[in-house]
Amino acid sequence: MPVSAPPKYKRILLKLSGEALMGEQNFGIDPAVTSAIALDIKEIIHLGVEVGIVIGGGNIFRGVAASAKGMDRATGDYMGMLATVINALAMQDALEHQDVACRVVSAVEMRAVAEPFIRRRAMRHMEKGRVVIFAAGTGNPYFTTDTAAALRAMEMKADVILKGTKVDGIYTADPMIDKKATRYEKISYLEVIEKSLKVMDATAITLCMDNNLPIIVFNLRSPGHLRRTIMGEPIGSIVS
Repeated sequence: MPVSAPPKYKRILLKLSGEALMGEQNFGIDPAVTSAIALDIKEIIHLGVEVGIVIGGGNIFRGVAASAKGMDRATGDYMGMLATVINALAMQDALEHQDVACRVVSAVEMRAVAEPFIRRRAMRHMEKGRVVIFAAGTGNPYFTTDTAAALRAMEMKADVILKGTKVDGIYTADPMIDKKATRYEKISYLEVIEKSLKVMDATAITLCMDNNLPIIVFNLRSPGHLRRTIMGEPIGSIVS
């Protein structure tokens, strides 16, 4: 594809799981991983793409897992939201090391470390070419960061949600376990729900379906894949 071709998507919402930041560790944040992601984002910013990011917190704390062991679910979820803020600050630091202008906005107010989420202000940041990292999920317990990603994508009028994972798309089964698993190039929202494919949770998928917002699942670990996806190359799997 020629370099002069414009990006297929002008404004994107990148969804990163907390686990994506761990690298090969069992816990926490691998600075080498955040640096690699920041380099990929810098590349697409130079193409004129506006970027919003939603990060999970599963590498630090998972509310659902804690509630299964007896913790109050709402308390566990609020703790998970705070974990996403830690990840957002780490990602902000990595982006700023690449000279990429960046703002962390939080659904749970904590003015010392992040701006409060105000929709129009966040949109203005993106219009000015700043990366906006949406922290603390939706600010409500019982909602996942997948749902937060769908919600923020809708509010920011993003063209697409890009979900960066360890594998290169959506498979019929876990390709790490089942060697016969095949990859879907395209799949409908309803198929994802009916087949219980772990792309995003049902609330997020339904929200995207109701608003006709495509989701692309791709391998974030391959350098350059983010740019190629933005340019419209058939990488990963598309839910539409």
